[in-house]
Amino acid sequence: MGGYPPPGGYPPPTGDQPPSGGYPPPGSYPPPGGFPPGGGFPPGGGFPPGGGHPTGGAYPGPTGGYPTNDDKTWALVAHFGGPLGVVVGGSLLGWVAPLIALAVKGQQSPTVRAHAVAALNFQLTWAIALVVSFVLAVVTCGLLFFVPLLVALVPIIFGIIGGVKANEGTLYRYPMTYNLVK
Repeated sequence: MGGYPPPGGYPPPTGDQPPSGGYPPPGSYPPPGGFPPGGGFPPGGGFPPGGGHPTGGAYPGPTGGYPTNDDKTWALVAHFGGPLGVVVGGSLLGWVAPLIALAVKGQQSPTVRAHAVAALNFQLTWAIALVVSFVLAVVTCGLLFFVPLLVALVPIIFGIIGGVKANEGTLYRYPMTYNLVK
């Protein structure tokens, strides 16, 4: 190999070391002591009946992570609608778009329901936190005026992150969220 070390950065094998690549040395198969009784495998081969894949859209579909394009659209509405509602409609309205997505498509699609519930719980949690931060700023006579500004930024930032993850076809688990909607 022209002076390069073997892959993995390990020294070349000697007589008492197995060869690189994770394979056992020749002649040591089956393992010492033989195989476990019954072959060591669960009965039936260890796979669920029917090929091992659940039905009903539990796994990504042919459209890039969603059973249908409509499901993807509504999942994106749930996630991106939160930050849009915060920016356009005021800081307390970020929960409206996830609620609409849940009401319109949540009963028909478990995928949209999961995305909408995650986004709705996050937006509701931070709407409550925003009200508390406004009260805190008023009680301190404006000394903590920056707290509501910081609290208003959190749903915008994490809502965008959730929307990007939803676009990739994965359900985003929002941090700092209290589950108000099940």
